[in-house]
Amino acid sequence: MQTLKDQVAIVTGASKGIGRSIALRFAAEGCRVVLASLPGPALKEAAEEIRRQGGSAMSVAADVSDATGAGEIAGQTVATFGKVDILINNAGVIHNRINVVDFPVDEWERVIKVNLTGVFLMCRAVLPTMLKQRSGRIINIASIGGRRGAAGRTAYRASKAAVINFTESLAAEVYVHGIHVNGICPSAVKTEMYTSVFGSEHIMMPPEEIAELALFLASGKSAAITGTSIDAFGRANPLFA
Repeated sequence: MQTLKDQVAIVTGASKGIGRSIALRFAAEGCRVVLASLPGPALKEAAEEIRRQGGSAMSVAADVSDATGAGEIAGQTVATFGKVDILINNAGVIHNRINVVDFPVDEWERVIKVNLTGVFLMCRAVLPTMLKQRSGRIINIASIGGRRGAAGRTAYRASKAAVINFTESLAAEVYVHGIHVNGICPSAVKTEMYTSVFGSEHIMMPPEEIAELALFLASGKSAAITGTSIDAFGRANPLFA
C-alpha cells in the first residue's frame, strides 16, 4: 500500500539534491508532487523523471523568496489538484566562510531572504488551503548548523536557527486546526550545493536518507509529532567520533 496515495505535496528546491530525492520518494508512494524551483532544465528533468516512473508530477518555476513567486506555486497547485496536503520547505542557499566584519550586506540579505523569508512566504501561501481543509503537514528543512554558531557561517546558521524557532512557533499556532509542522536538521548531505562549499572529504549521507525521514513526517505514522525538529547526523554524529 502506498503511504501517500492521492495526496498532494509541494517540494521547493526540488530540481536537485535533497528536494529532488524527496519529490521522487513521495511520488513513489502515490503522491502527486509539485516540484518548485528557480527556472532551469533540472527542474523539468526532475518532473519528467517522476512521470517516466509512472508518478504524477508538475513543475513550477518560481522564486520562493518573493511573495508573488510563493503565491504562484500555491495557486497553481490548488488550481491543478484542488488541495495541498504537504509542504516541504527545502529551498535554500549557503555561503562560503566570511567573517562578519567582511560580510557584504547584499549577501547577508540574500541568505536570510531565501532560507528564512522563503519558508515564511510558502507557509503563508498554503495555510489558507490547509486551514480550510483542517489538515496538512509542513516540513521545514533546517540544518544541524542551526543548533549552534560557527565562525564564518553567521548568515547561514542564523537563518537555520530561525527556521527551527519558526517551526515551533507555527506548530503552536496551527495544531488546533489539524496541521502538523516539523523540521529536519541534516548534517552533511552529499549534494552539489554542499560539496561546492565544503568539498567532498567530509562524512556525508545520501539525500535519500533525508527523503525517508521526510516521508515519515509526512505520513500518518508521525501523528504524535509536531513542533519538533529532528537532527539527522548519519555517520557524522559526534557520538561516533
